[in-house]
Amino acid sequence: MLTGARRRALRDGDRQIDTAHLLHSLIEADPEVREAFDGGPQLARVLGYLVQRSIGYGLRWQGSIEDSGAVPVVRDPAADGWSPAALAALDDALYRAASRGEDRAAGLDLLAALAADAESRAVEVLARGGVDARWLAGRVAGVLAAEESRRG
Repeated sequence: MLTGARRRALRDGDRQIDTAHLLHSLIEADPEVREAFDGGPQLARVLGYLVQRSIGYGLRWQGSIEDSGAVPVVRDPAADGWSPAALAALDDALYRAASRGEDRAAGLDLLAALAADAESRAVEVLARGGVDARWLAGRVAGVLAAEESRRG
């Protein structure tokens, strides 16, 4: 999924991988994430917007750095190529997985993390697709809780 986001950013001519790149790759790569949207119409609208963005519709973002304010902007050489908001979402996904005792984050962890940052590009894409990010985050939390109760 991360490779797909990186490839998408390069193809789009963006300087950094942002949360919208992560969202796009996540939807394409993970069937559980697609199921979280509870039906086709919302998912189709979100994917339509993401595709439009990748062919130039979202050029107002091109060349700019996504900074939702989720984390302070720090010039870390290891973080080059990632927007601060994307790094925060990845960290949050790992935290969510660890809180369930998992070593690795699942796609649903990342989806919940993306939906939780109200100022991110991913949430803007969701809103343009008619998806309420708070509703989506709640739905994902419910799915993860149900999976956890089945296992334990």
